[in-house]
Amino acid sequence: MSITATELKQNLGKYLLLSAKEDILITKNGKTIAKLTNPYQNRVNTAKSLFGILPEYASLEDTKEERLNAK
Repeated sequence: MSITATELKQNLGKYLLLSAKEDILITKNGKTIAKLTNPYQNRVNTAKSLFGILPEYASLEDTKEERLNAK
Protein backbone atom coordinates (compact mmCIF):
# COMPACT_ATOMS: atom_id res chain seq x y z
CA MET A 1 0.00 0.00 0.00
CA SER A 2 1.19 3.49 -0.75
CA ILE A 3 -0.02 6.65 1.01
CA THR A 4 1.00 10.28 1.19
CA ALA A 5 2.73 11.78 4.21
CA THR A 6 -0.33 13.98 4.76
CA GLU A 7 -2.62 10.93 4.81
CA LEU A 8 -0.30 9.29 7.36
CA LYS A 9 -0.39 12.36 9.61
CA GLN A 10 -4.19 12.47 9.52
CA ASN A 11 -4.72 8.74 10.17
CA LEU A 12 -1.62 7.50 11.97
CA GLY A 13 -3.45 5.06 14.25
CA LYS A 14 -5.16 3.38 11.31
CA TYR A 15 -1.89 2.88 9.45
CA LEU A 16 -0.06 1.60 12.52
CA LEU A 17 -2.66 -1.16 12.77
CA LEU A 18 -2.48 -1.91 9.04
CA SER A 19 1.32 -2.08 9.11
CA ALA A 20 1.05 -5.28 11.17
CA LYS A 21 -0.43 -6.98 8.09
CA GLU A 22 1.26 -5.25 5.16
CA ASP A 23 4.04 -2.82 4.33
CA ILE A 24 3.00 0.79 3.87
CA LEU A 25 5.07 3.06 1.63
CA ILE A 26 4.88 6.76 2.49
CA THR A 27 5.28 9.24 -0.34
CA LYS A 28 5.94 12.95 -0.47
CA ASN A 29 5.76 14.91 -3.70
CA GLY A 30 5.31 11.64 -5.57
CA LYS A 31 8.50 10.05 -4.23
CA THR A 32 8.73 7.24 -1.68
CA ILE A 33 10.38 8.59 1.46
CA ALA A 34 9.68 5.91 4.08
CA LYS A 35 8.32 2.45 4.73
CA LEU A 36 6.14 1.48 7.68
CA THR A 37 6.50 -2.23 8.34
CA ASN A 38 6.05 -4.93 10.96
CA PRO A 39 9.46 -5.65 12.56
CA TYR A 40 8.49 -9.30 13.17
CA GLN A 41 7.26 -10.09 9.66
CA ASN A 42 10.56 -11.68 8.58
CA ARG A 43 10.33 -14.10 11.48
CA VAL A 44 6.77 -15.02 10.55
CA ASN A 45 7.73 -15.62 6.91
CA THR A 46 10.66 -17.79 7.97
CA ALA A 47 8.50 -19.88 10.27
CA LYS A 48 5.84 -20.30 7.56
CA SER A 49 8.47 -21.48 5.10
CA LEU A 50 9.39 -24.36 7.44
CA PHE A 51 5.90 -25.86 7.57
CA GLY A 52 5.90 -29.17 5.75
CA ILE A 53 9.71 -29.44 5.72
CA LEU A 54 10.28 -30.58 9.28
CA PRO A 55 9.16 -34.13 10.10
CA GLU A 56 6.22 -34.46 12.50
CA TYR A 57 8.29 -36.44 14.99
CA ALA A 58 11.01 -33.76 15.27
CA SER A 59 11.40 -32.34 18.75
CA LEU A 60 13.59 -29.69 20.28
CA GLU A 61 15.22 -32.20 22.61
CA ASP A 62 16.14 -34.55 19.74
CA THR A 63 17.61 -31.69 17.76
CA LYS A 64 19.74 -30.52 20.70
CA GLU A 65 20.98 -34.07 21.22
CA GLU A 66 21.91 -34.44 17.54
CA ARG A 67 23.89 -31.20 17.66
CA LEU A 68 25.78 -32.28 20.78
CA ASN A 69 26.62 -35.67 19.22
CA ALA A 70 27.82 -34.03 16.00
CA LYS A 71 30.57 -32.10 17.82
